[in-house]
Amino acid sequence: MRARSDTQWLAKPRRLPEDGGVTAPSPPAPGASYAIPTIAALADQCVQCGLCLPTCPTYALEPLETESPRGRIALAKAWDTGLAAPTEAGERHFDHCLSCGRCEAVCPAGVEYDAILTRAREQQRERRGPGGRQRIAETLAARPGLRRRLFAVYRRLWPWLPAGLRLVPRPHPEPPRPHRPEPPSRPAADGLTPIAVFTGCFAEQYEAPARVALTRLLRALGMRASFDETSLCCGALHAHAGDLDRARELQGAVIGAFQYDDIVLCLATGCHDALRENLGDRVVDALTFLAERADALRFAPGAERIALHLPCTQRNVANSDGALRSLLARVPDLEVVELDAGFGCCGAAGTQMLNDPERAARFRQPLLDQLAGSGATRLLSANIGCRLHLANGTEIPVQHPLEFLAERLR
Repeated sequence: MRARSDTQWLAKPRRLPEDGGVTAPSPPAPGASYAIPTIAALADQCVQCGLCLPTCPTYALEPLETESPRGRIALAKAWDTGLAAPTEAGERHFDHCLSCGRCEAVCPAGVEYDAILTRAREQQRERRGPGGRQRIAETLAARPGLRRRLFAVYRRLWPWLPAGLRLVPRPHPEPPRPHRPEPPSRPAADGLTPIAVFTGCFAEQYEAPARVALTRLLRALGMRASFDETSLCCGALHAHAGDLDRARELQGAVIGAFQYDDIVLCLATGCHDALRENLGDRVVDALTFLAERADALRFAPGAERIALHLPCTQRNVANSDGALRSLLARVPDLEVVELDAGFGCCGAAGTQMLNDPERAARFRQPLLDQLAGSGATRLLSANIGCRLHLANGTEIPVQHPLEFLAERLR
């Protein structure tokens, strides 16, 4: 887990005013002292070796120093120390970063690039504010009631919308509201061990099939999925856009909701880092959890060729790519084609597929071309943002790996 002290804090719970009043910590007390490293201090850890450059998707797309992690670190330090003034061109270079974590994964000096990027984007937000689509996404992520109403309308209108307004695929019909008994630790009437599952924000509308699949798989292990009923946002979407105050508030609500749970399963790899920052090692990727208990699962043969997309967050944060491969290897007669074409990232990058769809499509296209030529009947990907982005560019079904595994479960 990457340590980022600028987004970690605990305080007394309070009530949020909108959508049911979920609990969240109150702001830090006036005069409280926190040792938060400056951008310059974090940037000084970089030894400018350049090992990050070959791993960076944006540098692969445009081989410019300012499109690399090393270049962005130097630029952020120059702005933070006043050695250079922010420019429109420089702002765009920070906008382009996909937050994929590949640079941190190979950095020999342990540079906390994501912390530098988050702090730099916080300063960006103060200078110019977020765009319209970013504001809408942040509002919907934090307000489940409004999000449910809007997506219900979007689903009804989707067949008549022009292609330019179909920013994300059509939501699933009336996803079941997640239910979680209180207290979470109460023994289940059916005798199954309850396991807490983080639902997420936009995943509520798009991951209903994955939640059903996880419920089936856990039941085969003698367990029962227990979902958070408020569909909380982990705060990653806000933090990556520089709104750290709102991110802390949302993270506090998550802490309160799962304070009694020994294990919290996460379905979306993009939420994993934010959850672990606040809940610690109690957070486990659902695929890792199942792989550790896979000897108790039996899968029917699947004479099928499937395409597998491994999101950046799955490789570099959740580290569940090996667990997924081992689970798929248990399905007899299955042929798996891993998509590896292009620049190393699909381009979804949280809200970048909404804020800069043309650029996001440039990262996605090599993967879609490889998918089209693979002969695969479906595409599996463990992160919701990647699935939505990929599904918007292909007619081949795109699913969470849990859906396929539950389908083959004996």
